[in-house]
Amino acid sequence: MKDIELLAPAGSFEKAKIAFLYGADAVYCGTSSLSLRTRADMKDDDLEKTIKYAHDIGKKVYVTLNIFAWDEKYEEIRNMAKRLEICKPDGIIASDVGVIETLKKYAPSVPINVSTQANIISLEDCKFWHKYGAKRVIMAREMNKEQLKYIMENKPEDLEVEIFVHGAICFAFSGRCFLSDFLSCRSANLGDCAQSCRWSYNLYAEERNNPGEFMPIETNEYGTSIFSSKDLCLIKELPEIIDMGIDSIKIEGRLKTEYYLASVINAYRNAIDDYKKDPENYDYTKYLKELEKVKTRGLTTFYFNDRKNKDIQEYSGRQYNEKYEFGGKVVDYEEEKAVIEIKNKLNVNDEMELLVPNKLEPIKFHIEGLWDYETKEEINNISPGVKGQKVLITLPIKCDKDWILRRKKM
Repeated sequence: MKDIELLAPAGSFEKAKIAFLYGADAVYCGTSSLSLRTRADMKDDDLEKTIKYAHDIGKKVYVTLNIFAWDEKYEEIRNMAKRLEICKPDGIIASDVGVIETLKKYAPSVPINVSTQANIISLEDCKFWHKYGAKRVIMAREMNKEQLKYIMENKPEDLEVEIFVHGAICFAFSGRCFLSDFLSCRSANLGDCAQSCRWSYNLYAEERNNPGEFMPIETNEYGTSIFSSKDLCLIKELPEIIDMGIDSIKIEGRLKTEYYLASVINAYRNAIDDYKKDPENYDYTKYLKELEKVKTRGLTTFYFNDRKNKDIQEYSGRQYNEKYEFGGKVVDYEEEKAVIEIKNKLNVNDEMELLVPNKLEPIKFHIEGLWDYETKEEINNISPGVKGQKVLITLPIKCDKDWILRRKKM
């Protein structure tokens, strides 16, 4: 069975380490000014540190340089290309042909991976980009499995194919959206999307017999999220994806938390490994159970199985998980107690889950005691204050640094 790459998002160096710890083969990341996530916490030095760290442990890094660039951006792009030629990431993700031309000139030894923003939806698209020098194409999310199979059977042999399997779906075709720019002067194509498709809107219908008179269409107290889509989830379809020979499966979410990354990556890592070991008994429900614990919207297969699928909209506009939340992260040990960087309020007797890298089932336990990190005095609860606030706790097993704790809500 052909190996498939599990590719995860990394909005910071710390998130890259979490992604690798929980099973990612590679991460994609980029600086805030030149990728499509201006709020990602990744500076130039962090990017180079991530590449070095990944290569030291036998992992890969793809750098996102996927904005649609105005002329005034090109001096920065040329400088970045020169730096990437030196630090040698495993590929650069881009879609703007002007940017790609610049990368080919100033970073000629780094492979080009053509972004999903290029709207690649056909074999002819793939053949064009291969001829143009691309090592990999990242297919549009809007494709179905029959279209992907056709491409895999007929593409140039040395052209790699990557697809998204999990995460947010943009309302616009392949993410090329102008709604945010129109409504809030923040361009999605320059990485500053205001996520206008996630807003709540109020709807009105004009009365036919009284032009100018508008009657409200029934919604809830927040309006309705008519543009907001559910999140993509292809965990059930993973065997088909592996069997058709896809080279890389991608998880969306450079702005997601370390908790989200650990949960989702761990589920897909275990699913891939289990299928390769025992394909006849693949049971997607146990991986889906873990993914359900971290989802903040409904899940959909989008168009992968059916181009006529209508189950893709999240009209409720929900942005939270009702049952679980990020509890904290192990950062150290002191006298047999784990030092936890807390992310939400913790109480004695809280039901917790410890996410173990490369093990699907988390370890469940109750908090039996909490100790103030500074004074070492025993306390009953602690709430997040300053960033990096810590607490001491006894865990059921000895953990390594960066292991993640999940808290079950009361």
